[in-house]
Amino acid sequence: MLSILLALTSAVAYGASDFVGGLASRYSRAMSVVLIAYPVSFIIFAAAAPFVGQPIELTSLLWGAASGVVMALATVWFYSAMAQGPMNVISPLTAVIVTVLPVVVGLFLGEQLSTGSLIGVGLAVVAVLLVSREPQLPYPATRPFTARIAWLTIGTGVGMALSFIFTNQIPEGTGLWPLVAARGAASMAIILAAVGSKQLALPHRKALLLALMVGGFDVIANGAMLFAFQAGLLSIGSALISLYPAITIALAMLVLREKTSFPQVVGLVLSASAILTISLTQ
Repeated sequence: MLSILLALTSAVAYGASDFVGGLASRYSRAMSVVLIAYPVSFIIFAAAAPFVGQPIELTSLLWGAASGVVMALATVWFYSAMAQGPMNVISPLTAVIVTVLPVVVGLFLGEQLSTGSLIGVGLAVVAVLLVSREPQLPYPATRPFTARIAWLTIGTGVGMALSFIFTNQIPEGTGLWPLVAARGAASMAIILAAVGSKQLALPHRKALLLALMVGGFDVIANGAMLFAFQAGLLSIGSALISLYPAITIALAMLVLREKTSFPQVVGLVLSASAILTISLTQ
């Protein structure tokens, strides 16, 4: 049960991070927001790690760094795909890959799920697909889903999924040091990407506080994810964490009074059903 609570905490923090990051991106480029959020997350983990009292272990640092790099690459690819392609295709396809791939890897590694848990995971996959769908435009899409956009989308989904899988490989007893490595590597990757794309700029002052909040939520999300995987199964934890778009949508409804489409409402209901089903069958 602890692993489920930790996974849900991670999902809530990821969803809140996306929501706040979306608000910040209204004032500044998304890349500028990440350029603040990732280093802030790194600083918090680096400051907290010595007080946890666990030893520094090379293997865990390498898994953490690998997780951070693939997540950073996935973030850059996602922003690039969303800027150039149809959002109502990119977002759900990415979400399904992020949900399904870790589950498949977990089962391949020998994890055994009850029938109820399998049903819950299936509900989570459908829920994420529906919640992540962008509302249909009242006019034909002007941004085609080209081969390049397809590869960027697949790369995004695989990168995010690999971040989950690599985090799951971090052994217990290593404290927060792997997350220091993860966010340090991710920060360097983002800075290099920003320099390469000539987007190395701080966010507008209206977005600065929001970017700092994104960094705080990122700490909670990644810390809870690490301990969720260490306390439970990759397949279950990743399925629950992947429900984070439902949190983003719910916050948009509650805070911004945004309207949602019928499929998204169904997705929210299925998200709750997935959580309940998995919780009752573990």
